[in-house]
Formats: sequence, structure tokens, C-alpha cells
Amino acid sequence: QVQLVESGGGLVKPGGSLTLTCVASGFPFRDSGMSWYRQRPGEGRELIAQIGNLGMTSDYADSVKGRFLILRNNGKNTLYLQMSALRPEDTAVYFCKRNQYQDWGRGIHVTVSS
Repeated sequence: QVQLVESGGGLVKPGGSLTLTCVASGFPFRDSGMSWYRQRPGEGRELIAQIGNLGMTSDYADSVKGRFLILRNNGKNTLYLQMSALRPEDTAVYFCKRNQYQDWGRGIHVTVSS
């Protein structure tokens, strides 16, 4: 059974940093590209970052480019999203996803507010 479990969310002040973690199980993680999505209040789900299976390629939405970093540790079946210079508009539920499959985590809340 595929499982993706996010953690690391919470409340952070504008300009602050936060790292999200997604632990994967039930599929060959090292063979799978992975992505982070987010859903801001009242909006649809938005792809913000993706990474190749070996971690050598990555891509970002313009809204987070230069501020967010997607990483993975295949030895630990774990995906990360390092977020810095956070803004109130980064407030959202963040999801990890296995590429090419409809495998999603349950999501984790991130609130950026003073």
C-alpha cells in the first residue's frame, strides 16, 4: 500500500523558514519522480516543485523559485521541501505526490503570519 506522510508544517512569521518532510512507503521510491503541490485557501492545487528520481533534476513554479528547494534522500525514502523567505501568500496546505500516479499525501498546513 502506497503511503506518503507529510510533516513539518506549522505557523511561521513572514521572512522565516520551514522544512517539510514526506516519508514514502509501499513503492520503489528511488525509481519515482516526486513533486510538491500546494492549495491556497479558495484556490485549486498548484504544482510548485518537482524532482527526478535520482535528485539530479528539479523544477519550480515561478512563485517559489529562488526561495524553495526540493530535495530527496533515496536511502531514507524521504522527500523534502526547504522553504525560506516565506510570505503570507505561501499560506496553504502542502502535499507531496508521486509523479505519474495519483498517489498523494494527506497534506500539511503551513501558515505564514505575524
